[in-house]
Amino acid sequence: MTPPVFLADTAELAADTVTLTGPEGHHAAAVRRLRAGEAVDLSDGLGLRLRCTVVDTGRDHIVCRVLERTLEPAPRPRLTVVQALAKGDRGETAVETMTEAGVDAIVPWSAERSITRWKGDRAAKSLAKWRATAREAAKQARRARLPEVAEPADRTAVAELLAAADLGVVLHEDAGLRLSQVPVPTDGDGAGVVLVVGPEGGFSDAELDAFDAAGAVRALLGPTVLRTSTAGVAALSVLQTRTGRW
Repeated sequence: MTPPVFLADTAELAADTVTLTGPEGHHAAAVRRLRAGEAVDLSDGLGLRLRCTVVDTGRDHIVCRVLERTLEPAPRPRLTVVQALAKGDRGETAVETMTEAGVDAIVPWSAERSITRWKGDRAAKSLAKWRATAREAAKQARRARLPEVAEPADRTAVAELLAAADLGVVLHEDAGLRLSQVPVPTDGDGAGVVLVVGPEGGFSDAELDAFDAAGAVRALLGPTVLRTSTAGVAALSVLQTRTGRW
């Protein structure tokens, strides 16, 4: 079994012996009940990974001896998913599964036909929940790099992301081209692939026109229609394989 991953600030990981405190230390000591001699990975969420052995524990902290220190490069091409806001907890489900599948960035999008709206205090709370979900899912997946969860975007901002991408894709059930057939970049330091997942009510004509004008390709996943909470992870699986990241 791979060691569990716990997160800390980069500065805290500079020493050869690291004491993990705070919520992460409490989780390691009191919830996971790690003991001396067990293996653990520490990361700053920015690619730094420390292979460690636990040498001591307390009620709310663990002490780790660093055995190996590596900096994992960011995978290429970069994979960004623009995820339409979904009702209930389906947005968090999408964030969780896409993080486990290796997404690099998630952009919340308030589409015209989104049932859920982020306004006022709710916007800040909802964004914080998405970011917390991504953080925990990344730890579960043993990732050393946390995905970015960006500020919410409108149609204009999404179109700008698509225009700047090496490949922009809009998932659409009426597309004539399957995602598995779309030519994809396999490397590079550019913006990579930007994938747009629509809301429960589908795209409006104005949105599709804007995304077409930005140079995006409409693509179909398969013969069935997926929920907005599952379409992103299915598409990521295709792209991870097609780009050689998997």
